[in-house]
Parts: sequence; structure tokens; C-alpha cells
Amino acid sequence: MKKIYIAGFDVFEPDSIEIGKRFVKLCEEYGFIGLYPLDNVIDFNQEKNKIAQDIYKANVNLINQCDIVIANINAFRGKEADSGTIWECGYASALGKKVFGYMKKEQNYIDTFSKDETKLLNNVVVDLDNRFIEDFDYPINLMIACSVENIVFGTFEDCLKELVK
Repeated sequence: MKKIYIAGFDVFEPDSIEIGKRFVKLCEEYGFIGLYPLDNVIDFNQEKNKIAQDIYKANVNLINQCDIVIANINAFRGKEADSGTIWECGYASALGKKVFGYMKKEQNYIDTFSKDETKLLNNVVVDLDNRFIEDFDYPINLMIACSVENIVFGTFEDCLKELVK
């Protein structure tokens, strides 16, 4: 069976363990093995930097083992996806693994900005610091949009459904 690494900021949710169990069970129902970052065994009774290194190495190991990454690329703590999740997607893509992302809303990235957050500068939309805002008809930064196999507008399970089509 193919293995799926389950990436996303879900690991920061209060019910993250239950979320992981649910996603792993869904993977099984669709004929895959789910690898969830919080399934790693980490010794939290050591200094913070060592804990961070252990988490990093364990997650890299899971990505190395997987065939596919399914990533929650919804906005997290702002307008962008979680930076750790994006790193995992890039790493998996560089290894030649299939990467699927899912998002709740289907909208262009530029449309996530309100009129109060933008202005026109030489007929180009910029933020209030005069930095250009991407407008390529993608829901997320072009580097992610162009590197994932598919962006599914829906849920983790909707990605699984796409995989078995």
C-alpha cells in the first residue's frame, strides 16, 4: 500500500491527536497508510533545541518514507499557509513525490486582500507597503500552486477521493 504523509497546521489544534487518528483511518478506508507527524515518538524531557531537531528529523524521515503528501494549505495565522507545511511540500516535491493540497475556499490569492489592505501603484495592485501582490489566478503563492499535483477545494477526504479516481 502507498503511504501518505499528512501535512498541515492541524498538529497545532487542541484536538490534534484525534484529527490525526481520523485522517489515518480515512487513509486506511481509501487503501493507503497514513503517516501523521504526531505519531512520532519524541522525548520532550530535553532542551527545546534538541526537541525541535528531533521533530524535524522524524518528520523528514516520514516524508522520505511516503509516496504522497496531502497538505492542509489553508491560511494559518494570516493570509498564507503554515510555513512548516510549505517546507514539507517543497521537500516532498524535490524528492519527486506527489503532493496534493487542500483548501476550504476557492478564490484567487489577490482576492484574500480587502480594499483597505491594497492600493494601485502604476496600475498594479500592491499592499500598503507598496509590495506587489501576486495575481496569477491561483489561490496560493505560485511556487506552491505550480509544484503541487493538485489543489483540491474541500477537505482532506476530498484529496483522498481525487487520489483513487
